[in-house]
Amino acid sequence: MIFSLAWRNIWRNRSRSVVIIISVIIGLLAGIGVLSLYKGMMKSRVRKVIDSEMSHLQIHHPEFKKDYSPGYIIPDVNILNKLTSIPGVKSVAPRSIVQGMLVTPTGSTGVQINGIVPALEYKVSGLQKKIIAGEGFHAGKINEIMIGRKLSDKMKLRKGSKLVLTFTDTTGNIVSAAFRVTGIYQSGNTALDECNVYVTLPTLNQLLLIGNAYHEIAIILERDDILPQMLNSIKAALPNLQVESWQDLSPETQLMVETVDTYSYIIMLIILVALSFGILNTMLMSVLERTREIGMMMALGTSRKRIFILVWLETILLTLSGIPIGLLIAYFITSYYQQHGLDLSGMGREMMASFGFDTMIYPEFPWEKLLVIMFMVIGTAVLSCLIPAIKALRMQPVEALRQ
Repeated sequence: MIFSLAWRNIWRNRSRSVVIIISVIIGLLAGIGVLSLYKGMMKSRVRKVIDSEMSHLQIHHPEFKKDYSPGYIIPDVNILNKLTSIPGVKSVAPRSIVQGMLVTPTGSTGVQINGIVPALEYKVSGLQKKIIAGEGFHAGKINEIMIGRKLSDKMKLRKGSKLVLTFTDTTGNIVSAAFRVTGIYQSGNTALDECNVYVTLPTLNQLLLIGNAYHEIAIILERDDILPQMLNSIKAALPNLQVESWQDLSPETQLMVETVDTYSYIIMLIILVALSFGILNTMLMSVLERTREIGMMMALGTSRKRIFILVWLETILLTLSGIPIGLLIAYFITSYYQQHGLDLSGMGREMMASFGFDTMIYPEFPWEKLLVIMFMVIGTAVLSCLIPAIKALRMQPVEALRQ
């Protein structure tokens, strides 16, 4: 009886009921929109870290990353063949790395010099897809270099420009070599573009005097979900080397993912607080307009408990009416932008790139947070109806009948 009475009371004032339902729908749209956008941004950032910057796994000499001394090499060239033969490993690329100075007639700056095997590097980091000027490396040519767009703008370098790299070799001697810019790349992360340059591995190895060795092996796996298993497996196979995952190599990205996940719930909570005021105000008006009716019910013997349940049910039914509509609209809107992308270039391409984000974001519906969202919305409705319900409970039948 209470349930049917609550349902009839809802539609006695259709306009007010529709206002609450629309408020719930808008609250859900805003909350799910924020969660979907953040999920898309974080997934895009993680993909960029794996596919363009760090790869799934990296292998180094245990002492190499302490001071990037060029003497800490991986001497066993057969490791590449061993890694390639492991099921689950998609691509492997060796790199020689040294810290040095890039010198031009306009000035100098510190850079990390990466010696690569172009054919292998392209499969691991997709470097060739980032080239915006020039052709990249040419077979048979030496002393070619690729630089980032940020660095080229800073040092006023263009395709064909000459520059000098200065660094220390494995014997402690200072080495200088002239290079010609054969390509300019743009990765979408301006911080990395400004401090990373690429030369061919044989050229750099010859200058470092390390023969066919290298300092780093980057590994791309066939699937993301096998990362923990592969990490343990390769660590066991190479106990004398340091094997790290992208979470170890880029802890700031992992922290960003966790932090943004927390912030998204905080923003969702703020949206629901705003929604609660709308529900509270509307339900309070509904109770005050029915003061005489509620007084009559109490006079006829309706317990205060039933009055409370009546107001509570009205709020819950209105909220539950809006939830499926809001979820359905949010799903279709998110699905559209997941297919076509959301262009955030208006926020500033350089600004987004400085944090390592693409300007085209593909939001994803937060299925894993759906139950939490529904409980938060329903919880908001329950809390919002407390004041109107308490107001109804405090009514005295005689005074209410005089209204």
